[in-house]
Amino acid sequence: MAMTNRPVPPNDSVDEIVLAHSPDSDDAFMFYGLRQNAVDTEGLRYRHELADIETLNRRALKGDLAVTAVSFHAYAYLADRYILLPHGASFGDGYGPCVVCRPGPAAPRSLAELAGRKVAVPGTLTSAALISRLYAPGAEPVVVPFDRIGDAVLTGAVDAGVLIHEGQLTWSDDGFHLIADLGALWKEETGLPLPLGGNAVRKDLGEVTIGKISRALGASIEYALANREAALLDAMRFSRGLTKEKTDRFVGMYVNDWTRSYGERGRKAVRLFLDRAHAAGAIPTRVEPEWVREER
Repeated sequence: MAMTNRPVPPNDSVDEIVLAHSPDSDDAFMFYGLRQNAVDTEGLRYRHELADIETLNRRALKGDLAVTAVSFHAYAYLADRYILLPHGASFGDGYGPCVVCRPGPAAPRSLAELAGRKVAVPGTLTSAALISRLYAPGAEPVVVPFDRIGDAVLTGAVDAGVLIHEGQLTWSDDGFHLIADLGALWKEETGLPLPLGGNAVRKDLGEVTIGKISRALGASIEYALANREAALLDAMRFSRGLTKEKTDRFVGMYVNDWTRSYGERGRKAVRLFLDRAHAAGAIPTRVEPEWVREER
């Protein structure tokens, strides 16, 4: 659905909220309760808009989305205008974006061997692009739509690619060689989950409206987890060919207790991710993330 680029005026009397998220099974699962009208929205109406995460990142930069999924990388450029909701985050807890290549004698065998080589990333503002820059700073990033990265690797257009979404589960079946699981590296090094994306709300909506949004989205996540089978079947519309078993696994990877609440460790992980990005020169300024107050 199209919408105007004109931001919602700063007030607490907004009736319709555009809720933007990616057309992926984990996001579909997360917002099942809202789509089913199964949670109290306190008078707000939600209009869902679906786009890939890099498109959402770019639209958030323009401020034309009230509530949106964003990469934590992109959030570094949005913190003045958006605040993170206390739930809805995706963390890779010992897993995450996978760097893969074609098997063969000339294939890079390590992240260090990617120096000077072309590596496909799913958008410059994605967390996958940022974490790959932190671990393979000498690589030459090439932006490729996330669902075409595998093809770019297979055709030799790039030397390696950073797979996200279902590609993290299917790379072996697709015949790729795994160079590194970046979420596993991060967990081994920091002891923390890798922050990938969260839900953010524009600050100028006002405290009352933001509170309603936060409660509704939190309730939607809880409803989906409490009605897992029905929510999973609904989410399979967005699983891009995954079996039910793999869709269930993927949803479990990214809609779990970290999604319910960041907790102290989750917030620490986000801060560390952004601090390391700044220290590496990957983002221009140090960012102190800010969250909507969590209601218990």
